[in-house]
Amino acid sequence: MTPFDAAQDLADAPRVGGAQRPKDAATLILTRGRDRPEVLMGRRAPGHVFMASKWVFPGGRIDRSDFTAAAMGELLGEVARRLEGELPARRARALALTAVRETFEETGLILGRPAPRASVAGPWREYRQAGALPDLSVLSYIARAITPPGRTRRFDARFFMAPAEALLSPEPTAGSGELDEIAWLPLDEARALDLPAITRFVLGELAERLEHPNRPLPFVRMVRGRHTVEHRD
Repeated sequence: MTPFDAAQDLADAPRVGGAQRPKDAATLILTRGRDRPEVLMGRRAPGHVFMASKWVFPGGRIDRSDFTAAAMGELLGEVARRLEGELPARRARALALTAVRETFEETGLILGRPAPRASVAGPWREYRQAGALPDLSVLSYIARAITPPGRTRRFDARFFMAPAEALLSPEPTAGSGELDEIAWLPLDEARALDLPAITRFVLGELAERLEHPNRPLPFVRMVRGRHTVEHRD
């Protein structure tokens, strides 16, 4: 079991005060290959207030449009069960769609199935104009983490995983520019990058989950001033 580096987590985003409530967010971990698995990661641009220059998975916070976005495949039973144990079904579905949308925006990669082009307003516009609908049935839910109190940004993040075979195109583009470098990396090389503590922890979880898919789901948060990792079935 991969330990969580609480000291590094505090160094990644020092406490600045304030009492922000965490915002719901979602991340998508794309994997490919079996003998030497690779993971898609991007480096955040240096000018960011939060986690500047760190390598991360694509993702971001939930948007109102995610609650009404269409999909061609829905969350499978076990994934839906775990998510709906934490929040209402409508919000669980919206978070899964957040992961798909943010990944498209940041990397140009489309997790979905071919569909007629559609004209919609808002953040889903370019995705739908590319001729696709999200396929949530390929997602696994593998981790949850809440940013500690007092940080410049706080998120209640759900980490999803999906295979590269579910992508309509295998190689990323420049996306929105939020990530200044995007690459498929072997897991051992990814661990050698400049990573936030939670990203390093989830990479370890990913490696173990590729071998043991039914592992309990880790939930990382701060309780009474101390980092805790709770595992949930």
